[in-house]
Amino acid sequence: MNEWLVILGAGVVTFLTRASFIVFADPHRFPHAFRVALAFVPASVLAAIVIPGLAMPHGTVDLTLANPRWLAGVVAVVVAMRVKNPLAAIVAGMAALWGLQALAG
Repeated sequence: MNEWLVILGAGVVTFLTRASFIVFADPHRFPHAFRVALAFVPASVLAAIVIPGLAMPHGTVDLTLANPRWLAGVVAVVVAMRVKNPLAAIVAGMAALWGLQALAG
């Protein structure tokens, strides 16, 4: 029973700390620089999730030609920068990954 109380308490504390920014804060009163910086949060979170999977597929950094994931990621980034279409970047990156994996055997 004590474990469930700890889990419930941790959940409530986590929820309240995250909700406090939404419930109690007025976003129009944030400094302008802070609001500008918030625009970069989604991209940085996505990068923090994706880059370890590309560069460290087996737990250690592998930026050699034997790791097709980071090469496919580079292809996806180049396509995204040139075409400015997320779906095209995803399709190009996946096609590059599958092609490189097929070449590697």
